[in-house]
Amino acid sequence: MTTETAPDTMSDMTTSTARAPGRPGGGVAGYGRLWAETPRGLLYLLIAFPIGVSGFSVTLGLLNAGIGTLITFFIGVILLIAGLYVARGLGTLELALLRFTKLPPIARPDWRDDRARRGFLGWVGAVLGNGHYWLHLLWSVLVNFVVTTVTFSIAVAWTASALGGLTYWFWSLFLPDDSRDVFPVYWLLRTLGLPLQHSSAQAVDAIGFLVTGVIFAATLPFVIRGLVWAHWGVARGMLGAFRSDALRRQVTDLSASRTAAVAAEGTALRRLERDIHDGPQQRLVRLQMDLAAADRQLDADPDAARRLLGEALAQSKEALDELRALSRGFAPPILLDRGLVAALESLAARGALPIRLHATLPEGTQLPPELERNAYFIVAESVTNAAKHAGAAKVDVTVALGDGGLDLAVSDDGHGGAAVAPGHGLANLQERVQGLGGTLAITSPVGGPTVIAAHLPVERVE
Repeated sequence: MTTETAPDTMSDMTTSTARAPGRPGGGVAGYGRLWAETPRGLLYLLIAFPIGVSGFSVTLGLLNAGIGTLITFFIGVILLIAGLYVARGLGTLELALLRFTKLPPIARPDWRDDRARRGFLGWVGAVLGNGHYWLHLLWSVLVNFVVTTVTFSIAVAWTASALGGLTYWFWSLFLPDDSRDVFPVYWLLRTLGLPLQHSSAQAVDAIGFLVTGVIFAATLPFVIRGLVWAHWGVARGMLGAFRSDALRRQVTDLSASRTAAVAAEGTALRRLERDIHDGPQQRLVRLQMDLAAADRQLDADPDAARRLLGEALAQSKEALDELRALSRGFAPPILLDRGLVAALESLAARGALPIRLHATLPEGTQLPPELERNAYFIVAESVTNAAKHAGAAKVDVTVALGDGGLDLAVSDDGHGGAAVAPGHGLANLQERVQGLGGTLAITSPVGGPTVIAAHLPVERVE
């Protein structure tokens, strides 16, 4: 048995404020990043406009057709739901396009609804009763049409002004003379009372347009990024998930976890009851019968009584061994006194197979007692399965703090082929892990190796 420990790396961590994705820093470097992101943002605005106009036409048409035919109910409802589904698809496409712009991702709505499993009327109720569908429809037939039209117009006008101003000096040379009766910059300067000759009008206009083009080009990254952020803000408010969605899903998951925990506890109690009934209880009954028989034979046949006492002694020893084996299903005192790593070291020392323990918990880490108890049993059950069913020669156990939880991994070099079956050890493991709100992954190809990995969430680690 080998144990590897790691120093406390938590104290070495430095805190820093991470910049939100899509928000460049300041200074020249930040401005350069804005310019690098401008083509992507401009492309998004150019794509979003025709999609928005097309989506407006289709969803508005389906909405009007659905409302107009509601008197027939079936046709009207189908057309209305079709419009809602089209709006949902357009919203999903919008979120995907926004991901393309490298802005922070927006959580997508949870469209799952148990009512949809109750037949046609249940499906209709699930769609019409989901606020996300109606928000997506409102976004498609009104908000997105207005926003994309405005942002597209501004983006095209600003880009054209920048490019036109910067290149006016060149393409103006190819304009016919009679097409330039009015020189805007020259006329403005003359209006302001600046004495300029008409012959210099073209040069003055070229300089004026160049300055204008430089101004529009210099501000183009800010304008494009601002327009994209406007789309992002609207999408976050209308197309993203509600906070209540996460709460409802959390309540559902907690309910499932509680059910799994109750089932796991019931299964464990029934198994313990069966094991006690089939093992120690039967031996203790046999022990009582042997002692009673020895008592009757003690005076008449001492040799027979001695044999019966010997058998009773053997029965008591076997009953004690079975009770010790069953007691491994309870938390050992060392777990409560010295923690998880020490308990696993003890388990490895008395295991039926050679066990290598790799514990990388930072020194001084304290886990919730209930979490430690369940983690111990998960490892113990996995090691027992490897010894009984996998034909393994050795087992590796890894314990580490992962992303927001405790990671456990038990791997063996057995023949593999392990699968979750109701009422068996792996199913009990799965129920135990789900009861803690964690996840269990089992990899066991035929020929091995078998790896059982569990992630148990930790609310607080000190």
